[in-house]
Amino acid sequence: MKHYIAGAIAGLFLTATAGVALAQTVTIAPEQETVIKEYVHKQPAASINLPGVELNIGATVPDTVELHTVDVPDVKYKYVVVDNRTVLVDPGTRKVVHVIN
Repeated sequence: MKHYIAGAIAGLFLTATAGVALAQTVTIAPEQETVIKEYVHKQPAASINLPGVELNIGATVPDTVELHTVDVPDVKYKYVVVDNRTVLVDPGTRKVVHVIN
């Protein structure tokens, strides 16, 4: 019985921890977004289509898509232009973290 309770507590802890990790949001300050827009305008990348992929926060960008470096201080994300919208992507997970219209 002790093992069952300990396992249940551990499972709840892991579930709670994972929920917190998934709930984290990326905040891009308006000033940062402006600088990123200017950078992307000066370093244009061809806009691509991603059939079957909705551009929502948390969506995964396929491995076949080339991510471009954002050479802006304090921005660790990369970008890709999809349907003429700049999409910031976490290069480690390839998850969409922010969409700039």
